[in-house]
Amino acid sequence: MSQTEVKDWAKYSAGLKARGKELGQLHPDIVKGFVALSNGAAQTKHLDAKTREFIALAVAITTKCDGCIDAHARKAKAAGATKEEIAEALGVAIALNAGAAYTYALHVLDAVGD
Repeated sequence: MSQTEVKDWAKYSAGLKARGKELGQLHPDIVKGFVALSNGAAQTKHLDAKTREFIALAVAITTKCDGCIDAHARKAKAAGATKEEIAEALGVAIALNAGAAYTYALHVLDAVGD
């Protein structure tokens, strides 16, 4: 489901969980590995949970991951993030994506040459 098709985030989340269970039955080791990685990254020893979720949301929009948006929007709200704080974090991600496009545009100029 593309990001433009997601209208009901609760339904989308339930669908992801169901499909995740199916993948877990088909390939339990990969799901166990993913869960271990995710749990390890969720440990907040130096960053608070809200900051971690701001980073996760920024990466989610950069990688265009609807599942990540779903999970980390809920986690950010649970960590006490306001809509204004989330918008500010997303603004940083938008700016960096524009910066990356700008930098790669310069690579094109290099590739074209004189």
